[in-house]
Amino acid sequence: MEKNVMRELSNSTQLSSAIEAAMDRYIRENPDSARRHARALKVMPGGNTRSVLHVDPFPIAFERGEGPYLWSVDGVRYTDFLGEFTAGLYGHSDPVILDAIRAALDRGLNYGGPNAFEHELAELMCEKFPSMELVRFTNSGTEANLMALALALNYTGRKKVLVFKGGYHGGVLAFGDGQPSPVTVPHQFLLGDYNDTEGTRELIGSNEDDLAAILIEPMLGSGGCIPAEHEFLEMLRQEATRVDAVLIFDEVMTSRLGPSGVQGLENITPDLTTLGKYLAGGMSFGAFGGTQDLMAAYDPTRSISLIHSGTFNNNVLSMSAGIASLRATLSSDAVEQLNARGDRLRSALNAVAERRDVPLHVSGRGSVMTIHPSRRCLNASEGLSTVQSLLRDILFFGLVSGKKWLARRGMIALSLPITDAHCHDLVAEFDNVVERNASLFHSSGESV
Repeated sequence: MEKNVMRELSNSTQLSSAIEAAMDRYIRENPDSARRHARALKVMPGGNTRSVLHVDPFPIAFERGEGPYLWSVDGVRYTDFLGEFTAGLYGHSDPVILDAIRAALDRGLNYGGPNAFEHELAELMCEKFPSMELVRFTNSGTEANLMALALALNYTGRKKVLVFKGGYHGGVLAFGDGQPSPVTVPHQFLLGDYNDTEGTRELIGSNEDDLAAILIEPMLGSGGCIPAEHEFLEMLRQEATRVDAVLIFDEVMTSRLGPSGVQGLENITPDLTTLGKYLAGGMSFGAFGGTQDLMAAYDPTRSISLIHSGTFNNNVLSMSAGIASLRATLSSDAVEQLNARGDRLRSALNAVAERRDVPLHVSGRGSVMTIHPSRRCLNASEGLSTVQSLLRDILFFGLVSGKKWLARRGMIALSLPITDAHCHDLVAEFDNVVERNASLFHSSGESV
């Protein structure tokens, strides 16, 4: 045990020195981003208004995007492999979407009444996701999940909500470290272990009289792109039906993985589905929908109905961009080709890690994935050791220096403009970073 501790300390020291050198290079290469951050610090806590975008010593700031590329305020062009955390599915300049937005701008904004677009987008959404017989719009996936949970609690008259460790359902519904974050709304949560079929079945059984809803991502997004096993999702469907709980699939991130989302790929139908991210062509958007019986609770023509307000729920920019993108850009063929490209990329990255014999593994499904500083194929969200965190940062700073943009936590989400050639470039740069740091990865291998 003492030898293992000493080895990890030694590895941490070597890795810390390497990270320090990488950060020095990062600072030299991005002086304008540093100046922008110093200015932002004076008016925003931490210079930040979206926590996930913070990077020490400062985040790179961008001034424009086009197709699959981003340009930083330092004048550096990056290939965008993050795709706005899955929201940027169409890239940065899809002409059909831009034309729809321009046309909407010409017609005026913020009508303060129903418009000619919202029902058309609703029709397209219900066609795309058959589990949604009726749908309502919100401004984000976070709001969609909040409204879906409110509906489930009201419908069942119960209070408990089953969620899963590593789950993220928005800024106020986060369970990344196995506990609700301090800003999570105060529902009565039950925390299950993701992909633990029998343990979760027992947890449901011991709370079946009080269980209102089961809320799950069919693939953990922020929790590391860990796909749910079919057996696990099938059990949740069976148990929700048995105990009369509402099964909610949070497909805010995963709906892009198939023409009808993961629920279509797995042939498992939830009672409610929540959506967001890319489905309004890059504009602010969220949606929740399900069976007519459930969604009728929000019908304002009923004598007793739930209130669902939101000034921008039906804003004409999101409605117009959503219609254009679903009608003209996001065909089933386009979805399938993009996700096949993602599967090939993930396989190629894993092949590099295997060939180089380094403790890296890429999990995910289709066009969304995460690079983990681990040799193991994970089936649930796990925390990182000090050595793993440092290895992750070695990879991140190396790829960013090579003009490839991804999340610091290793997340990648391909956009439609990303080609096989872009993916080959990423694999080559990944190989270069691993090769340059081979001694660090090899010396740390036993620790992870």
